[in-house]
Amino acid sequence: MNKPLTRRNFIKTAGITAVAFPQIITSNALGANGVPAASNRVVMAGLGMGGRGSTVLKEFLKQKGIQVVAVNDVQRLQMKKVQASVNRYYGNNDCAAEGDYREILARSDIDMVFCAPPDHWHAQMMIDACKAGKDVMCEKPLTLTIGEGRKIVETARKYGRVAAGGSQRVLEDYGAMACLVNSGRFGKVLEGNTNPGTHAFECDLGEQPVPEGVNWDMWLGPAPWAPYHERRISGSYDITGKKGWRSWVDYSGGLMTDWGGHKFGGLLHGMKLDHTGPSRIIPPKLGEPMRFEFASGQSINVRNGSFYKCEGGDVNDTNNKNIKIPRDLRWYSGGSTTLVEDFVHCVKTRQKPFRDVEYSHRTASLCHLGNIAIKLNRPLKWDPYKEDFIGDEEASTYVDRARRGPWQI
Repeated sequence: MNKPLTRRNFIKTAGITAVAFPQIITSNALGANGVPAASNRVVMAGLGMGGRGSTVLKEFLKQKGIQVVAVNDVQRLQMKKVQASVNRYYGNNDCAAEGDYREILARSDIDMVFCAPPDHWHAQMMIDACKAGKDVMCEKPLTLTIGEGRKIVETARKYGRVAAGGSQRVLEDYGAMACLVNSGRFGKVLEGNTNPGTHAFECDLGEQPVPEGVNWDMWLGPAPWAPYHERRISGSYDITGKKGWRSWVDYSGGLMTDWGGHKFGGLLHGMKLDHTGPSRIIPPKLGEPMRFEFASGQSINVRNGSFYKCEGGDVNDTNNKNIKIPRDLRWYSGGSTTLVEDFVHCVKTRQKPFRDVEYSHRTASLCHLGNIAIKLNRPLKWDPYKEDFIGDEEASTYVDRARRGPWQI
């Protein structure tokens, strides 16, 4: 096993000036001000703290035994806003704010990180975090490409890290029936149905001046160089309206990966297929839905409505936020009731989290396979073990993408 990346290696690679972190034992470290004593504390940081990231970070703040000590974002105003919210929560001014996430990963006092940058940054941050010896959880979808996902899994295993993807909706609302269906109560699941939505689009926006306080080159990171435009960087969820980064193929897979991370994740768990992938993908044609066929004889259709077709009949999976799932059927660890609790518990116990990166990778892969089939508009054969297309060189070129400049994984 290679040694984890040290802060010195990060600084050397980045070519930036080192900043000394004072080794001071504060009253907080001794357990004052409601902060857990250092011996019982998991120290964490938030990377890419935009709208979604700052929301989830608040859930981490509430977890017993967690201390948030640093935040990162390439938009200075947003970063300072999140830093201030963390300081208000603790009643101090101890939270650091760094525009370059590598400064945070290089700190030896940080145990884990939560990442929520745009999708094109997920693989880079997760892999860098694992190499730096940090446990890591990242928002869904896990990746921008299929190839990135396998690299994340391999790196997490190599460095012995607890690593998980996001998607609270897999169990907590839109996928609540997944636990019941997974239990076998309705017999074998023959078919799953859901419709995450459209793919992303090519971006033809013009150029605008880069606002003060925005590190545009860093925001682009491994993505192809492009001129700044507010609709490239916006976190808007209006994907079909092309109002934010989720709309563009350089940064996201569109609704197919955004909602697919939730909806496909729930179906795959309910159907006990979240460890594998389909063997055939059939794109939509003449009113027929897209179809993913699995070697087990099961299939997933992309059509409106969310439901399972089981041996015991159809099981509706829509509007079920109030369904009470028996505790013995919930898959979160240690009695956890949320995805964040599950991850924190697993960091402390070294168990495998519910949305372990292998499962999160398989969910993201299904989304990417759907986008590739739509783009090529022909049936595709897929090997879920080798994770490559069978007999289709053109399709294989879409398994991964080139990365810009120094941002390699």
